[in-house]
Amino acid sequence: MTKIFCDIADIQTIKVYNKKSIVKGFTTNPSLMRKANAKNYEDYSKKILKITKKPISFEVFADDEKKMIFQGKKISKWGKNVYVKVPITNSKGKFTGKVIKELNSRGIKLNITAVYTYTQTKKILKKIDKKTKVIISIFAGRMGDAGKDPVQEFRKSIKIAKKFKNVNILWASTREPYNFLQAKQLGCQIITVPPMMITKIENFGKSFKDLTIDTVRGFLKDSLKSKFRI
Repeated sequence: MTKIFCDIADIQTIKVYNKKSIVKGFTTNPSLMRKANAKNYEDYSKKILKITKKPISFEVFADDEKKMIFQGKKISKWGKNVYVKVPITNSKGKFTGKVIKELNSRGIKLNITAVYTYTQTKKILKKIDKKTKVIISIFAGRMGDAGKDPVQEFRKSIKIAKKFKNVNILWASTREPYNFLQAKQLGCQIITVPPMMITKIENFGKSFKDLTIDTVRGFLKDSLKSKFRI
């Protein structure tokens, strides 16, 4: 079973999607927090935590190991449903293995983000135990944007991660609703998607005939609104 998480930081949107049973958790990142106009990172995150008790990831935003560890420890104390999101490297490309190992050894739930390859997954697994929950977020959409096929990286990552019952592989950077079916077929435990895609996933199952009629009706509606004439 592939769980659906909602990738959003906007409080009003979280209120709406938290009520949906199809949504099993949430993911955020500093970019989404900025987009949501968050001024104080901690205060804003705690407002979100008053809304949802579902699993949610909040990311460290420091760029050096000591500060990452400090932020990770602090974020982990905000709630039992909190996963501390840690990028696989800092902005200079240095592997954050020390951060991952330190936080994991303290029993802090982690979401390792910005992962692209099986090799990176393997490096992460060498730094964690087999008890504390860890999510590994592999960025499928951005791989596709760069002309790379994400499927093989997922297959190999999922295979090696099976040895760890505490590890979930997450399909991140989702580009279209069909990615949910791809993630499901590959055996990803989680996929995180933008809010607008969740409604589309809820409508899965329409026949080709219905899709054709819906499409043509859309063309007709727009042409009538525009009062086109030839």
